[in-house]
Amino acid sequence: MPTTRHSRTELDLAKVDWRQVDATTDAEIARQAAGDAETAPLFTAAELRAAAHRIGSGDSDDVRALRLRLGLTQAAFAARFGFSVDAVRQYEHRRRVPSGPARTLLRVIAREPDAVIRALAQTGPTRPTGSRRPPSAVRTKAKSS
Repeated sequence: MPTTRHSRTELDLAKVDWRQVDATTDAEIARQAAGDAETAPLFTAAELRAAAHRIGSGDSDDVRALRLRLGLTQAAFAARFGFSVDAVRQYEHRRRVPSGPARTLLRVIAREPDAVIRALAQTGPTRPTGSRRPPSAVRTKAKSS
């Protein structure tokens, strides 16, 4: 797709006729989108509604109950599933609420703990962030006397 340069005047939204934009019907917009593949929406309304589904609260919210069900200490739970012990404590005392990836991981652990354990066991050792090479590859220059 070629890049088109526009002047500042062309980009000035204050010059848009908003009455005309507001008067445009959904049918006209659909007709314009059908005529130009680049302006067509990427997803249908049904696909957007389905994508808006959020993970609700459930058994993964009670981290203590989940941990006890698995028969693990806080330290063992944290080590096995990649959480910090402090995070597990915070979740259990309700001083912090799991969100985003942590909440998703807890939900998967609640439903399929063995699958998570297998998946995490298959990953190799990781290097600390910011490290360019493993410690064994770091060489020190010997002082010449």
